[in-house]
Amino acid sequence: MATPETSTPAADNGGLPYLPPLPPDATPEQKDLNWYTHAYQGDRMPQLTLRAVLMGGVLGMLMSVSNLYTTLKVGWSFGVAITSCVISYVIWNAFRALTGGKLSQMSLLETNCMQSTASAAGYSTGATIATAFGALLLLDPQHRHQPWLVVASFTLATGAMGVFLAIPMKRQMINHEQLPFPSGIAAATTLQSLYSKSGEALQKAYSLVISLAIGALVGVMNTAEDQFVALGNFFTMMRTRFFDVHLPEQIPAAGFSLVGGKPLVGFGFEPSVLLIAAGQIVGLRVSLSMLAASSLLYFFVAPWLYSLDAAQAGVANAVVNLPAVGGGTLFHPVRWALWGGTSLMVFSSLTSLALQWKTVARSFTSLKQAKSAATGADADIEAKMAAIEVPNSWLVAGFIPISIAMLAVQMLAFQIHWWAGLIAIGMSFVLTLVACRATGETDTTPVGAMGKVMQLIFALISPGNVTHNLMSAGVGANSASSSADLLTDLKSGYLLGANPRKQFIAQFVGIFFGTLAVVPAWYLLIPNDAALEKFPLPATRTWEAVARVLSNGIDSLPVSARWAILIGSLIGVLLPVLEKSFPKAKQWLPSAMGLGLGWVVFFSNALAFTIGATIAWVWSLVHKKSQDTFNVPIASGLVAGESIMKALLAMLATALGLLAGK
Repeated sequence: MATPETSTPAADNGGLPYLPPLPPDATPEQKDLNWYTHAYQGDRMPQLTLRAVLMGGVLGMLMSVSNLYTTLKVGWSFGVAITSCVISYVIWNAFRALTGGKLSQMSLLETNCMQSTASAAGYSTGATIATAFGALLLLDPQHRHQPWLVVASFTLATGAMGVFLAIPMKRQMINHEQLPFPSGIAAATTLQSLYSKSGEALQKAYSLVISLAIGALVGVMNTAEDQFVALGNFFTMMRTRFFDVHLPEQIPAAGFSLVGGKPLVGFGFEPSVLLIAAGQIVGLRVSLSMLAASSLLYFFVAPWLYSLDAAQAGVANAVVNLPAVGGGTLFHPVRWALWGGTSLMVFSSLTSLALQWKTVARSFTSLKQAKSAATGADADIEAKMAAIEVPNSWLVAGFIPISIAMLAVQMLAFQIHWWAGLIAIGMSFVLTLVACRATGETDTTPVGAMGKVMQLIFALISPGNVTHNLMSAGVGANSASSSADLLTDLKSGYLLGANPRKQFIAQFVGIFFGTLAVVPAWYLLIPNDAALEKFPLPATRTWEAVARVLSNGIDSLPVSARWAILIGSLIGVLLPVLEKSFPKAKQWLPSAMGLGLGWVVFFSNALAFTIGATIAWVWSLVHKKSQDTFNVPIASGLVAGESIMKALLAMLATALGLLAGK
């Protein structure tokens, strides 16, 4: 696709700086000169300021907690750049109004720097804690938490490693190849619209803030009545004097379908705007695929599994197909289905990656081209760019101590051999290279696939050890995510004419803010394995299942689950191949990720996703312009509002319990 900075006039460019078009065969030096002459404004307005970093850090800390919660809840972490831009713009203007205008307006590039700090803090820290450390907590025989120092060191080191690994890729992928990085374009356009005082942009901003407040209110209303005495008393008072404002965990609370006289876990509707809003974002294809797969599981497969167990009731040492929980009062079909769902998602991710072999190849050839191009660069523009770009010497100065720290954490905390730890670090660079290019070309960061590749490698290097398997995958996945996030933010800065060196510093500082927030949040939100088990855990269960199978084999699984793994893997390979072979038919094919998730999350989750996606679809039919304008801001606000409030309330309850000695 053509990027705005090279092909469209200013009037059609979302207000971004206009770059005169260059010929298709323009040299890297010509592209640098064109950008430096017409777009760069990093020396003409404030950018890396204390207030920008602090504002971004605080917002990023909140968003890191939000993404920790959403990863546990729905298996996704959501980008925070646009949300943080809008919220900071509104908050700072409110501060200015309260001080009578004594505070100066944040410059465009200050706000861009702020969103870099917020994005690093909010997006590059929590997901791996929820997946790798969550799976480790489930797999540990005593269900012990890792010490906080281990979690903090691992999170900080992998996030920082990703930031530094992006240094050699930035000029090649953004300046010279000018890969789209669509989310970076969206963030830059949003920022420029806000500062142009566009009426539509301001409406988007206020709709996001209002929906954030609504999401927070729903987060309070669906909090368990016994979690806080005061809140429980309020719900009781409202119920007796006026009307019931409390939202139950599920409607109907006990489910409405029985198998063998027992209800199925998660069979109902969950009154959560977070899930509905997530469906608005991911769309109808993924959501309908989730609902179809979940309906198949709950309506047909679960009764069939029950009949298998009934038929072998008198057989000695028979492996149970449909596990029961709650003292045998509830059947939990997802615990069986996650094997097939995980297999489908893993093979789909790896097949999609294999089909992008040209992208993978370009990841390595482009670095070689960058080296040869640098030797013949025009001295003048090269000197100017060298003064503002992040020098490769920073890569050496940062990556070496970070690698030593990462190696020490792997050896001391997880007993990973030094040579295996070095392989994990070396492979992180390879996986990061692939993930960043995939993000630049498709706006999709294949973090899951990167983690699975590392798990496969360590299944060979350290067979039978689930700890080594999980934590090596955590190194690769988190560093890849952090690098891709930095390049997306740098793309936004490139379009706005920002100083990339200053933006890099803002991004690096954000890792510290995020770690500072998300590590204590992890222990407060998940004080023990019982608290973790209350979440659906689609992503965490996937990591757990892959680690268990790769390390221990599949002999302990029921035969039905082994067939589910085989069928899931075949579907996971088939769907990406069909999408690649028949691109026009893609919209009519089920989503592989949606089908897999439908067997990893509860039916109530899939139903809520589909409701949200249907709302967005009907809205687009009725009034497409308003749907295009407001769907994502409203959905983003609802996701952030409810997830932040639910996480904060859960953390507060844990803290109060600790103070009370419970």
